[in-house]
Amino acid sequence: MSTTLMASSTIPSPASFRRATHCSLRACNSIKPPMPPLNPKDPFLSKLASIAATSPEKLLNRPLNSDTPPYLDLFDSPTLMATPASVERSVSYNEHRPRRPPPDLPSLLLHGRIVYLGMPLVPAVTELIIAELMYLQWMDPKEPIYLYINSTGTTRDDGESVGMETEGFAIYDAMMQLKNEIHTVGVGAAIGHACLLLAAGTKGKRFMMPHAKAMIQQPRVPSSGLMTGSDVLIRAKEVIVNKDTLVSLLAKHTENPIETVTQVMRRPFYMDSTKAKEFGVIDKILWRGQEKIMADAAPPEAWDKNAGIKAVDAI
Repeated sequence: MSTTLMASSTIPSPASFRRATHCSLRACNSIKPPMPPLNPKDPFLSKLASIAATSPEKLLNRPLNSDTPPYLDLFDSPTLMATPASVERSVSYNEHRPRRPPPDLPSLLLHGRIVYLGMPLVPAVTELIIAELMYLQWMDPKEPIYLYINSTGTTRDDGESVGMETEGFAIYDAMMQLKNEIHTVGVGAAIGHACLLLAAGTKGKRFMMPHAKAMIQQPRVPSSGLMTGSDVLIRAKEVIVNKDTLVSLLAKHTENPIETVTQVMRRPFYMDSTKAKEFGVIDKILWRGQEKIMADAAPPEAWDKNAGIKAVDAI
């Protein structure tokens, strides 16, 4: 009898067991696990946080055998990975990183309406220069274009031909068709057709660096190789036609007689910035502050007068 009473006092009844289990589950549901700080722009973590706050049993009672990765069945249309363009970088350590790759240097110069010709006039260079000029006119036909020139023209610095003379004429014709003012600046060297492009800028807006060089010369016959004599003669005649065209265009933009340009082009004619200004290739030399200093300087007559020197009349 005592053994039966002892067993009945230690073993709980089924009703009391259900009440205790219900209380323990309710207590577990009332306890909310601490949530770490989340990125509000992350939809996956935000969804999990909301489910953990409202229905934690969905996260705790996970099926053991599931065909989907953990927690992705909570979404209607789960996406395993976003495209790289739509990934939102974390603000914590990528805040100051650029969200797109930086542009290349020619693109940055083009944004400032600057076209830089820094190679001999081969077809690839001609295509790029003409495309940039046309693009800048399309962007704004009223704003000026700044063309910086450092090129040996259709030849290398040793005189070897690298491109047809039509490459230089193509850029020249494109410049003449534009509605914009073209400010040309000679930096380094402007040889042959590059010198023509320097002189073809808008009148009064042609500049040259103090130590830059300009040079005009006759077009050269390309390498004939194993060509026949008739073909060599045809090429020679074409070179003469190109030379006459180059002479007439240089005479037009430098305002010199054709005979003068023809005479100086018999041999390579080098010009520094001062000589190029005198010949009419450019209008101004880009001295840093030098033009203002020279403008403020007194003329020689004023120096003679201040020194007490009187001009002697010729006998």
